[in-house]
Amino acid sequence: MSELRRALIFGRFQPFHFGHLNVVKWALNDFDELVLLVGMADESHTLLNPFTAGERIWMIREALKAEHVDLSRIITATVPTMSVYVGHAFYIINLVPKVNAIITRNPVIAQVFSDAGLEVISPPEFDRSKYRGSHIRKLMLEDEEWESLVPKTVAEIIHRLDGVDRLRRAASRD
Repeated sequence: MSELRRALIFGRFQPFHFGHLNVVKWALNDFDELVLLVGMADESHTLLNPFTAGERIWMIREALKAEHVDLSRIITATVPTMSVYVGHAFYIINLVPKVNAIITRNPVIAQVFSDAGLEVISPPEFDRSKYRGSHIRKLMLEDEEWESLVPKTVAEIIHRLDGVDRLRRAASRD
């Protein structure tokens, strides 16, 4: 069996949006497989992390299926909340199948994984002013249009979960 070229994409995916989808499609041009690592998997129902790890994996999978992405090229994994330092980068590298590179625009993540020996690849921006989880969650809270920023299947899942109300409850104060 020949060795596959595999990259790691590390994110919270709160929620999975078109920026994420574009990075996945872009990366599949250069890699045989991608490991999508869902971070902060032990946090949910908060303002920063409204969706569970399982819900985020569901969103990712349904969005990729709808876009006809070959799911045999996608591996999903989760990691709990942890501080960012090179020791945790080594932990993550050993948590997932062997990867050749990490795809990230985050300079701190890039540095610790570079120090751990991975090639760091910075993807194109894909309009980060619109495609940011924090921006999308803010639109949800302000009852503004957000559905056009996520794949249709993701919007459907969020509505099924009553995700906007969940986010509002997380933002409310006692």
